[in-house]
Amino acid sequence: MAKFSKLTTLLAGAAMAVSGAAANAADHTLVISSWAPPTHNINAKMWPKFVEMIEEATDGQVTAELKLGLAPPPAQMDLIMDGAADVSIIFHGYQAGRFVTTKLIELPGFPGNAEAASVAYWRAFDAHLSNANEHRGVKVVALHTHGPAQLHTADPMENLDDIAGLKLRIPGGVGGDVGSALGATGIQVPAPKVYETLASKAADGVVMPVDSRKGFKLTEVAPHLYEMPGGFYRGSFAFIMNEDAFAGLPEDLRTVLDEEVFGEPLSREIGKIWDAGDLESLEVTKETEGNTITIASEADQEKFAGIAADVIETVLNEIEATGVDAEAAYEMVMSEMSSY
Repeated sequence: MAKFSKLTTLLAGAAMAVSGAAANAADHTLVISSWAPPTHNINAKMWPKFVEMIEEATDGQVTAELKLGLAPPPAQMDLIMDGAADVSIIFHGYQAGRFVTTKLIELPGFPGNAEAASVAYWRAFDAHLSNANEHRGVKVVALHTHGPAQLHTADPMENLDDIAGLKLRIPGGVGGDVGSALGATGIQVPAPKVYETLASKAADGVVMPVDSRKGFKLTEVAPHLYEMPGGFYRGSFAFIMNEDAFAGLPEDLRTVLDEEVFGEPLSREIGKIWDAGDLESLEVTKETEGNTITIASEADQEKFAGIAADVIETVLNEIEATGVDAEAAYEMVMSEMSSY
């Protein structure tokens, strides 16, 4: 019977502290692969919350350990399918063409924070989006989204028209659609490469959640925040698990994980962490010398609403082509978030 360590806190060099009690009690381990910087909330808070929840639900019989740098962000899905690790986080926009229905939650215009969006996302996935079977080969254990993405630039932005012609690091998915509609030149690099991309002046800015101002040290290389109420897009993430690793757990543990951790409970908790990160990064921005925050004018908000409407229509047509009832899924997310 294997012994496993409890993920308790993130240390320098991504080493994890070991709880002797948990190591002695646990019967099963899950190896987590993660690609974010060691201090980002994905590693500092989300994975520890995951471990806390699975240990509590299984009375310590299942725990996990975190490993960084096993593969770049776009390779995480294949890494888990191959069994090189048991659990990982994927950003759907990094894999162009592989995921379409996941663009639903990325659309601008949904009301509410990341917690509300993550819960609504899971419910829409359960009711509609899973029919497309885009995650075949892995078990989806949570779906979540960061808060509304905003524009972070080296030079201050006064209005929406200033975006045209800028070289911006923009992710795939709806973020890329919005960037193109705004006239920006998109530069696609994984999130861990954002700092060096901006520091080297290879890009004029980046569109990411406010959480990234601390998580990716944007306060140092993109001091100016241009905030569009409601955001330019949201990012779609999933926690995924190797199917054989899950099947290898005893039936009673699989049942309790599915009922008490995986799905909506875990999605909600991760959404809460994204929200807390946004608030923390806003305070860091306000306290950092040389950083500024510009709120989009009413005229710019109205102009962006028109751009967003076109993007929404296009994306819903893409989702509909997969066989999913796109309009029903969209209305479900809108209703769930409005009443959350």
